[in-house]
Amino acid sequence: MSRKRTENDTESAAATPHGSVDRFGFLKQEHASSPERFSKARTASSTDHDREERKVRKWRKMIGVGGSDWKHYVRRKPNVVKRRIRKGIPDCLRGLVWQLISGSRDLLLMNPGVYEQLVIYETSASELDIIRDISRTFPSHVFFQKRHGPGQRSLYNVLKAYSVYDRDVGYVQGMGFIAGLLLLYMSEEDAFWLLVALLKGAVHAPMEGLYHAGLPLVQQYLFQLESLVKELIPKLGEHFTQEMINPSMYASQWFITVFSYSFPFPLALRIWDVFLSEGVKIVFKVGLALLKYCQDELVKLPFEKLIHALKTFPEDAMNPDTLLPLAYPIKVSKRLEELRVDYEKTIAKRVQP
Repeated sequence: MSRKRTENDTESAAATPHGSVDRFGFLKQEHASSPERFSKARTASSTDHDREERKVRKWRKMIGVGGSDWKHYVRRKPNVVKRRIRKGIPDCLRGLVWQLISGSRDLLLMNPGVYEQLVIYETSASELDIIRDISRTFPSHVFFQKRHGPGQRSLYNVLKAYSVYDRDVGYVQGMGFIAGLLLLYMSEEDAFWLLVALLKGAVHAPMEGLYHAGLPLVQQYLFQLESLVKELIPKLGEHFTQEMINPSMYASQWFITVFSYSFPFPLALRIWDVFLSEGVKIVFKVGLALLKYCQDELVKLPFEKLIHALKTFPEDAMNPDTLLPLAYPIKVSKRLEELRVDYEKTIAKRVQP
């Protein structure tokens, strides 16, 4: 299903005058291109296509039919799998691989009929909130544009089902971007179980705290990020302190939507490949790499311009092949654990009578 949708989007892009839809199905801003740039792009795309074909063949061999060889391959060659995921999962296989690395495929198989029950027979206190927000989720994507169209219906069903499945979390606005991203690569039921796998912690630490009242996990992540910026990018950390900039002003959406809200889609996809495989530490690594890459410009800016710059990073900084190689070597795991303990102590002191 996911593959068919991606192919349809690509076909519609090719058939649309002026190429107004990109290969992912998003409406493009029209801009003039020089003939030289077009000819270089055409040559590069032919080479890229051959490279992508070889990559797909490697991945198909690695995962087997429908993912049948995946667990065996991961046990035998975990470092090969990690390296290939970091280079980017082929787009035509992304939906399947995301389900395999997140543990959601196992959840789906263990819970036959549950999703259908939640969608058809249950009611949710969040239904009106979900309906209100649907049109704000990826409004420039062809799949979600039509009011009450298949994309909006699927998004509603997944979010409603989750709000019933986990009534403690219910529905929070940022969840729509995560569910929407998943629906571009898989069926409703698959997207639902991947959302469950993420929030309930099928493979990595549960992330439901991102959406609980008061967003407790977001607060923890922002505390950790602020400390890491001061430690690893001290010049910028000092400038942030002087200008009274804290991470809640620019980084909350990084965590709540795992970069799916405001980052260019090709970069967001590459981050999601690694996020589902390695966990939330990649969000910290990418954030720190981005700040470090832009540090020389950011330290010159006063408060107002700084806030704007932290929400509109330059195009070169958003190139996955530039940013991700800078992010991967950053070591954060041990320090994140230490900072989590520090944060919990800080919170405990606040609630003492």
